[in-house]
Amino acid sequence: MPYPGTAVVDCGGVGYRLTVSGNTYSALAALPTDSLVKLYTHLSVREDAHELFGFYREEELDAYRLLITVSGIGPKAGVAILSTLTVEQLVTAVTSDDPRAISAAPGVGGKTAARVILELAEKITTLGITAEAASATPTATKKTDELADARNALTALGYSRSEAVAALSKVDTKGLTLEEIVWEALKTMN
Repeated sequence: MPYPGTAVVDCGGVGYRLTVSGNTYSALAALPTDSLVKLYTHLSVREDAHELFGFYREEELDAYRLLITVSGIGPKAGVAILSTLTVEQLVTAVTSDDPRAISAAPGVGGKTAARVILELAEKITTLGITAEAASATPTATKKTDELADARNALTALGYSRSEAVAALSKVDTKGLTLEEIVWEALKTMN
């Protein structure tokens, strides 16, 4: 992956750079380098640019497409929200009327977060994730959350995002707590 927040997809020898959410980036970084991966994409066409956005889970793409229907949420803000929150956390934030969770995303203020909740309150059910299911997050999503938390912990310690992702990709996280993941990643850096 050439830049944090991006992935390059090889299609018949042609590389397409996709902007990806932080959750997708963490999931990709945790995979072996030679893995075949399926990404769900959205093409954003503007007057001055055509941009591809990629997501590791189809539910994340569906949530992204819902988010960009909200006035004031463009393609980049949609990715920022899905980099901060998982789909399940977004569903929980909308159904429990929690604008603070949504406004934690970079570039999303309190008024915009409130608008997201207002405009998605009825539409969020189309994702097929209930509030109960959102609170019972699957293990794979919890592991992605742990990797994102570990990455954030490493960047808080002064490492760059790319250094943190590279270190975490060397750690076998199976059965490790968040603290153990960070500790193992730190060992690979020294």
